[in-house]
Amino acid sequence: MPTRVCCCCSALRPRYKRLVDNIFPEDPKDGLVKADMEKLTFYAVSAPEKLDRIGSYLAERLSRDVVRHRSGYVLIAMEALDQLLMACHSQSIKPFVESFLHMVAKLLESGEPKLQVLGTNSFVKFANIEEDTPSYHRRYDFFVSRFSAMCHSCHSDPEIRTEIRIAGIRGIQGVVRKTVNDELRATIWEPQHMDKIVPSLLFNMQKIEETDSRTGPPPSPPATDKEENPAVLAENCFRELLGRATFGNMNNAVRPVFAHLDHHKLWDPNEFAVHCFKIIMYSIQAQYSHHVIQEILGHLDARKKDSPRVRAGIIQVLLEAVAIAAKGSIGPTVLEVFNTLLKHLRLSVEFEANDLQGGSVGSVNLNPSSKDNDEKIVQNAIIQTIGFFGSNLPDYQRSEIMMFIMGKVPVFGTSTHTLDISQLGDLGTRRIQIMLLRSLLMVTSGYKAKTIVTALPGSFLDPLLSPSLMEDYELRQLVLEVMHNLMDRHDNRAKLRGIRIIPDVADLKIKREKICRQDTSFMKKNGQQLYRHIYLGCKEEDNVQKNYELLYTSLALITIELANEEVVIDLIRLAIALQDSAIINEDNLPMFHRCGIMALVAAYLNFVSQMIAVPAFCQHVSKVIEIRTMEAPYFLPEHIFRDKCMLPKSLEKHDKNLYFLTNKIAESLGGSGYSVERLSVPYVPQVTDEDRLSRRKSIVDTVSIQVDILPNSIPSDDVVNNTEEITFEALKKAIDTSGMEEQEKEKRRLVIEKFQKAPFEEIAAQCESKANLLHDRLAQILELTIRPPPSPSGTLTITSGHAQYQSVPVYEMKFPDLCVY
Repeated sequence: MPTRVCCCCSALRPRYKRLVDNIFPEDPKDGLVKADMEKLTFYAVSAPEKLDRIGSYLAERLSRDVVRHRSGYVLIAMEALDQLLMACHSQSIKPFVESFLHMVAKLLESGEPKLQVLGTNSFVKFANIEEDTPSYHRRYDFFVSRFSAMCHSCHSDPEIRTEIRIAGIRGIQGVVRKTVNDELRATIWEPQHMDKIVPSLLFNMQKIEETDSRTGPPPSPPATDKEENPAVLAENCFRELLGRATFGNMNNAVRPVFAHLDHHKLWDPNEFAVHCFKIIMYSIQAQYSHHVIQEILGHLDARKKDSPRVRAGIIQVLLEAVAIAAKGSIGPTVLEVFNTLLKHLRLSVEFEANDLQGGSVGSVNLNPSSKDNDEKIVQNAIIQTIGFFGSNLPDYQRSEIMMFIMGKVPVFGTSTHTLDISQLGDLGTRRIQIMLLRSLLMVTSGYKAKTIVTALPGSFLDPLLSPSLMEDYELRQLVLEVMHNLMDRHDNRAKLRGIRIIPDVADLKIKREKICRQDTSFMKKNGQQLYRHIYLGCKEEDNVQKNYELLYTSLALITIELANEEVVIDLIRLAIALQDSAIINEDNLPMFHRCGIMALVAAYLNFVSQMIAVPAFCQHVSKVIEIRTMEAPYFLPEHIFRDKCMLPKSLEKHDKNLYFLTNKIAESLGGSGYSVERLSVPYVPQVTDEDRLSRRKSIVDTVSIQVDILPNSIPSDDVVNNTEEITFEALKKAIDTSGMEEQEKEKRRLVIEKFQKAPFEEIAAQCESKANLLHDRLAQILELTIRPPPSPSGTLTITSGHAQYQSVPVYEMKFPDLCVY
């Protein structure tokens, strides 16, 4: 019961005290005296200078009632304060607010949950009042700390615990709303406050039901649940806090999230971490997305020595963040993202290699296989992130990323890559090569360039083709798949999937356009390089079915996207050379690989004959395929790549009708207007510096021309290999492997340009080295070995590569300008 005073003393008391005393009834159950409350309100509005005294007196009474546990009078005092606060908006309200906040603090400090909830409700009402001018000296440190503590309430009664936690979350929401809008009073964004607010919200959000929101933002909770569920209320407060974050304080709001996830070990499993960062990415302003990505990358660097599953969890969170940021602004972090991811890819491979070495040394290692699998999870997550990020970049940035990744791929015998592989060893280096090429494959997926020069510039093509010479079938597969992504500009690759004899290519509805001038120039400059890698790739001993399928697709895509009449002739020469290599078998390939090459040639010639639609050519190809179906099905892809296919013991005794004949092809194409002179020149791959990387037999061995004098036994006219009369002109054709006038013009132009711009010392050194190289090459090509004939009727046979020219009597050979000793 409030203290009563006598009438004389009451008359001498200040009026504001008498008005305050009158609002308290004798029995607190009766509640606030409304009539006297209206008088007090009218007095406060009429004399605003008295507000601070009214507030101080009310605070004094409330403090006394709290200590004496008079909860009824405490409720009445707070109700009066709330009404005065809502009614008065003058400049004098600021001293009154200080008294009000002092009373709220008293309630929050009490140990009674009912009073804590009461104080919180009053503070929330105050937070919703917009003041005319901000008070810069007012601080809310106590309220942040107290509301955060309430969010972690561990009361024994579940209902009371939930009520206190809800009050704490609503109090934090009130502090945020009261302070966050004023840029000059940005104390709420200081790290010491964010380190309390954010973990408190996340602690309550952990109870929320996990929902799969991969296709869109996490759904907002229904309005009816906001006041009843702490998790829902905390999530809404978290969204509101992030939505108000600006450029300068974004990092302070995000960093406590990492600390909370680390402390509670929520990276493995990472469902809650993914949920949190989806909320972050969808709540912040789009132009600040790169800040969050930078923070995730920084945290990944900080946890690089943690378990593989923790790192994989962080990378998966990065993937979700990138997936959302890619739809808006990614900012200047593109190369930083890829550089960091590739660095962690290398670290993962290094950890995997070290674990394998440790497991092989002794049996003390607990379970190396499970750890290897965990590292593979990390690697797959990195590759998936790289691919998704790269596929959402614009074309100009994607081209830069392709070059960036390609520059990281290590190649044995070179030092052009920028990735440190000193600690990896051969096994680790192979692993990182595969991982980087898989990343490149993901980035190039869906890339559509208008011209092939844009997709495959020389600075990218040369390092890309280098791994195709490695003795690793998986590396070669990845290189071919990357090439297909860049070549296939009309989405024809799916129609060509699987190596087979296509009865009618028209049913595939191949999409193609007329070859542009830039593509024609590209093939003149780089065609021989592509042919060479396909040729050598077919002759690898570790090829599997997928390798032959990808090589077939490569030939088909070149035909569709880049082939004019000249390129078609070159591709046919390449196919015939592959057939000859399978028959002669200088590389000692197993029978399966020889038959696989024959099947590849059959599938491609069937495809190209229908693409160029020359009836005689189609007829010849169809006839050979028909005979093979009856007599040698192992020369067809449908049979050789089937399980338990019967293989022949040798290919030397097969009938010539089972092979595609150059003279028949030349005759059929020549009748349709094709320039078939170059068909008589067997295809020989160019020799480059890359051959030393492949550890193969020197290609120069296949270029040399051998001259033998044999007994008088002239073979039949129709043989598998090309036949023609040996003259000086024929030898000139055999030596000249290019035969392209336009290519020669381009070379001359480049030489002239180099002589005009390059330093004299460089030109002199290069000319000297080229002269020495040319001298050695000519010596090899013109090296002739002649054995004397047993009789005057002896013949001379010249073999170049895999093509044998017709034998003629020695005395009929005419060499007007060439002397043979």
